[in-house]
Amino acid sequence: MERTPTGTSVGVDDPYAHAGRCDHLTSDGRCRFALEHAGQDPAFAAERRADGHACVVAGDDGWRDCPHYRSTTDGRECRRCGLGEVRMAHDDVRPLLEEHHLSYGSAEASGDDPAHEITVALCRWCHAKVHAGWARIDDDVNPDAEALAAREERRSEEQAEFGFRTAAERDDRR
Repeated sequence: MERTPTGTSVGVDDPYAHAGRCDHLTSDGRCRFALEHAGQDPAFAAERRADGHACVVAGDDGWRDCPHYRSTTDGRECRRCGLGEVRMAHDDVRPLLEEHHLSYGSAEASGDDPAHEITVALCRWCHAKVHAGWARIDDDVNPDAEALAAREERRSEEQAEFGFRTAAERDDRR
C-alpha cells in the first residue's frame, strides 16, 4: 500500500485508480497549465503551444504521462463512506470533510517517474481510520454514527435559518 512521506498509510495501492480528470484540463481539451503557468515549465509550454495547447492525454487513462497532472477533490462527499458535506456559512466549525492525499506531487518525484498531486475527500472519521492503517479508501462502509449525528446537527441548524422569526424573537439580549 502507498504511504505518506511520514510513513502513514494513504489507503490505496494505486493512487491513479482513484484519480479523476486533470485539474488543468479545460472543457475543450486544452492544457490550462501550459496556458496560465508557462513560466514554470517553458519547454512543456512550448511543446503544448506548438500543438495548439492540446492536453497530453486529453481524457485518456494515461495521466501518468503528463508531468503536470493533478487531480484534487471537489470536497462534496466522503469517497469512502459517502457522507455529504454540510458547511455552515457564518460559523467557523471544523469541516466534516478533509482533503486526503493519495500522492503528494513533486515531493515524491524520483528519477524519470513524475509524481502527481492526487487528493480525495474523506470525512474526518474515515480519514483517521485510513491514516491509522486499518482502513482503505475503497472499503464499502457506511458513515459512523458520530459522523451522521454531526451532519444532522448541521442540517437542523440550516433548517432553523429558513423559519421566520420576528426581530424580538431573534434579539439575543432578552
